[in-house]
Amino acid sequence: MDTMRDRFIATTGRLLDEDPRLAVVLAEISADGFQRAAARHPDRVVNVGIREQLLIGVGGGMALTGMRPVMHTFASFLVERPFEQVKLDLGHQGVGGVLVSAGASYDWPAGGFTHMSPGDVALLDTLDDWTVHVPGHPDEAEALLRHAVAGDDRVYVRLSLQVNDRARTVTGEGFLRVREGRGGVVVAVGPMLDGVLAATEGLDVTVLYATTVRPFDGEAVRRAVAGGGTADVVLVEPYLAGTSTAAATEALADVPHRVLGLGVGRRELRRYGGMDEHLAAHGLDPRGLRARITAFLRG
Repeated sequence: MDTMRDRFIATTGRLLDEDPRLAVVLAEISADGFQRAAARHPDRVVNVGIREQLLIGVGGGMALTGMRPVMHTFASFLVERPFEQVKLDLGHQGVGGVLVSAGASYDWPAGGFTHMSPGDVALLDTLDDWTVHVPGHPDEAEALLRHAVAGDDRVYVRLSLQVNDRARTVTGEGFLRVREGRGGVVVAVGPMLDGVLAATEGLDVTVLYATTVRPFDGEAVRRAVAGGGTADVVLVEPYLAGTSTAAATEALADVPHRVLGLGVGRRELRRYGGMDEHLAAHGLDPRGLRARITAFLRG
């Protein structure tokens, strides 16, 4: 299976041939993958070097001329480092663009904490009018990327090396119901789905699959808890724990409810290890998820 990042490069290369409005702005990362596309479209594939603030500024300038910029690098350098430019050059100027990240929360632990970005989605939550896609499979990444490029709004597509075994049909809107139950609702975001399904095997819970997390599909959550007593909802996200708890609480404001937000902890792990070790350390492997989900539901 190719990676989400591989699929992003291949798909965007084809889209550049199809859509004269599209442009790609890079900051060295993935530049090798876009060499052929750059040869075909030298005016629409721009590598600004290791200058992430300029990456966003150039994309914002392109958007002001009517182009559809796709800006790409590691998540920590795409959202966190140039956040002021994301806020001003895109949001304040009222223009759209597509941010496509790599690296996720800890895809490359050997790169150290500078290459980790568990807080990216929470940071974008401080800004208005952002759509956030979190695919769990390369096929989903392609579908969501095509959906993002076709619009005019501000979109963040968060790619990861962690993937589910199979793709689901995603449209860029709403949550999918993949398991039915009556004893609680678990929302699995993107690449967390397989782990959640393994962790909840045999439990009487509904599992919702979320690949578009902003806007948050509160109606799907409300439908999933309808007819019960107190609504118990667990959110399992591949980024900062609790990022979507406020959105879930708002959706259930008139329903007695409890919400548990599971995700990456705030404590920095100084022994970087591997991606699987980070999952286990944050309690996001199937064993850790089952223990925490069952304890919450029993409580």
